[in-house]
Amino acid sequence: MFLVIDIGGTYLKYGLATIDGKIVQNSKLKTPKANYQALIEQIVAIYNGLNVQIKGLAISAPGTVDTKEGQIFYGGALPYLHKQNMKNDLADRLSIHVSIENDGKCAALAEYWKGATAGYSNSIVLVLGTGVGGGIIVNDRLLRGAHLGAGELSFVVDRFPYKQKRARMVGRSCSATQMVNQIAMQKGLPENAGERVFDYINKGDHEALESFKIYCSHIAVQILNLQYILDPNIIAIGGGISEQSILIDEIIKQIEVVKQASEFSMANPKVTPCKFKNNANLVGALYQHLLEYQGLVMS
Repeated sequence: MFLVIDIGGTYLKYGLATIDGKIVQNSKLKTPKANYQALIEQIVAIYNGLNVQIKGLAISAPGTVDTKEGQIFYGGALPYLHKQNMKNDLADRLSIHVSIENDGKCAALAEYWKGATAGYSNSIVLVLGTGVGGGIIVNDRLLRGAHLGAGELSFVVDRFPYKQKRARMVGRSCSATQMVNQIAMQKGLPENAGERVFDYINKGDHEALESFKIYCSHIAVQILNLQYILDPNIIAIGGGISEQSILIDEIIKQIEVVKQASEFSMANPKVTPCKFKNNANLVGALYQHLLEYQGLVMS
């Protein structure tokens, strides 16, 4: 068995996985907010509490990750991860092989390995949540980029009103959390009431549906941009919101709306939901581990 861990800003999800990518047991704990050492101690405690032999530890983490050196930079919602070498620290404590990869890239690896983009040499996974993460596969290789930041769509500039001198980023305009909370406020619901918000959307409530369509239009624009820049075979949409079937349908509709409003547009992106949903980061972390230590080769 392999221990797989996904470090999120709110929860630390973990599970046991077989070598073929099946998650056979999983759970979650609140992610320590205090400091880096508290996180390390929590992971060590999880490992020590297992009653099975562990062949390796595979980690999905926020921030820019140097997979070879094991160092993390700019830890997203967990700033204390900046410049920490979690790979070496845990390998020293546990005396096992440890791998670590960025969470969005893990999602892309999972879908490429056994998910929605399997069988395609060129693919993109977009993970819609508080921001927009993701990963890019080009010619059957994960694209990390010169500075390890490829796929971080949140930081793409959506627009820049010249007079105001304040850029709007894709992480805001395409934030699923922001869209849900906007509709929740319109309907007098508490924040993060995702299921209740989608009840309004699925029932065709005019106000909620309009906000939702605008959101999907923003996603459609970025998908078309990515299609022209990278020309992937397929683009898969992940994150909790992707479990809502209306999302993919509306994004596809909005792609056509944007194309019809464009002076010249040839792109026909293939858009699909991710397969692994909330387990994508765990499965992708395992795949990265197998690539590093088990002689597995991307093909």
